[in-house]
Amino acid sequence: MLPTYFISHGGGPWPYIADMRAMFSNLEASLVRMTQELPEKPKAILMISGHWERKTFAVQSNPAPGMEYDYYGFPAHTYEVTYQAPGSPEVADRVSELIKSAGFAVDLDDKKGFDHGAFAPMAVMYPEADMPLVQLSLKSNLNPEEHMALGRALAPLREEGVLIVGSGLSFHNLGLRGPQAIKPSNGFDAWLQETLLDSEPAERSASIVEWDKAPYARLCHPREDHLIPLMVALGAAENGKATCVYHDEGLFGGWTASSFRFD
Repeated sequence: MLPTYFISHGGGPWPYIADMRAMFSNLEASLVRMTQELPEKPKAILMISGHWERKTFAVQSNPAPGMEYDYYGFPAHTYEVTYQAPGSPEVADRVSELIKSAGFAVDLDDKKGFDHGAFAPMAVMYPEADMPLVQLSLKSNLNPEEHMALGRALAPLREEGVLIVGSGLSFHNLGLRGPQAIKPSNGFDAWLQETLLDSEPAERSASIVEWDKAPYARLCHPREDHLIPLMVALGAAENGKATCVYHDEGLFGGWTASSFRFD
């Protein structure tokens, strides 16, 4: 059975920019290690990116998705990069079936391209772009309980060879950088580590859906789009052991960021 992951996916198109890639060298190493430590080669990746929201859940269904350059202010060449991994209509149909079985409305979207929450980490994980990749949207209400329930509905995929990856950031306040970010970022990360690694499953789930009660929660996540993918990854492996697989401090002068595995 495959584990699930919540990854802090870095900043913008970082694998394609030399100085940013250097800053995220620890993240790069963790993503490479992640593929090496899987118990089996996945047949596909299901990526829940913090950069795609819909009123109802939606699944990317194009067999050959295009690109979405959903960032601004980066070098011109980053608006020409391509990551030509195949999609998987078969996996998309299965994901849609599981979501419907849990009582949620869901759409298949054959126009959606890969956003940087998906293609940036995948460019490091599978640089040959030979691993089928399917994106699943967040629901725009960003309700923690619903996204945890979504994860529970997707749990059978773990036995079917599909790797579930929630792609966001454990700290995401773009307006808070430098030394002033250190205390809140460290405080929230310490809560996240303790809650995920040291709590019993039922207590852990209850605490995570009430994440906004954590220290510095709304300072670290003024809008929780980059944290909600964690709910999906955790819901799909709710009784599993949590492991911190990436941890960095001092990003952008003060951010602390972490990634987690559940199995």
